[in-house]
Amino acid sequence: MAKEGIVAERPVRRGGGGRPTREEAVRRDARLLDVATKLFMERGFDCTSIDAVAETAGVSKPTVYARYHDKRDLFAAVLRATIQRWLAPLSAAAEAAKVNPKSVETTLHDLSRLMMVHASTPEVIMLRRTLAAQAVQFPELAKLAHEEGWLRGVRAVTILLQQFADRGQIKLEDPAIAADLFLSLVLGTSDRLHGIVTRPKMQEQRRQAAVKLFLNGVRPR
Repeated sequence: MAKEGIVAERPVRRGGGGRPTREEAVRRDARLLDVATKLFMERGFDCTSIDAVAETAGVSKPTVYARYHDKRDLFAAVLRATIQRWLAPLSAAAEAAKVNPKSVETTLHDLSRLMMVHASTPEVIMLRRTLAAQAVQFPELAKLAHEEGWLRGVRAVTILLQQFADRGQIKLEDPAIAADLFLSLVLGTSDRLHGIVTRPKMQEQRRQAAVKLFLNGVRPR
């Protein structure tokens, strides 16, 4: 039985049978990832099975295995999709700075707010907890998160900071190190990861202090 709150959506059977169209396959894959994400969130990695994902998504087990080798592969796909959503505002900010440049202070405050909102979602908290729990057994998942998530995020912020450095708004000895430090300052807290609830006002104060501290370190003297 599907867990309450997740309604299985049975695909409409085509009269002629045959293989699904490309559009149907895309929708099916999106549905599988959505269901897998919800089940991983609710049950954790160990208590989520391919059987449960297939049943809840309304597809057969062979359909799931045709797309994902095993549960670890499915979790990696969920992780990649979440990383892409996290990277989107970072890349968008870098592009926007080229077209419609704002002050470095405004840009970093706007970007840090988006980052904090995303980092505070139940989905991201679940993924971070699962990665921490599975890092020893599946080190490749932690490597994936670091290389495709953190390092790509650092590269996106590096591009953004370099643009401001080129305009003389900030001074950087090493843009990549500065980008890594900025992300660490904004996202470094682990309260939610450990189940500790921090008041929104305190979170906002910390975010503002992180941006201010970073800017104080990179403004031209």
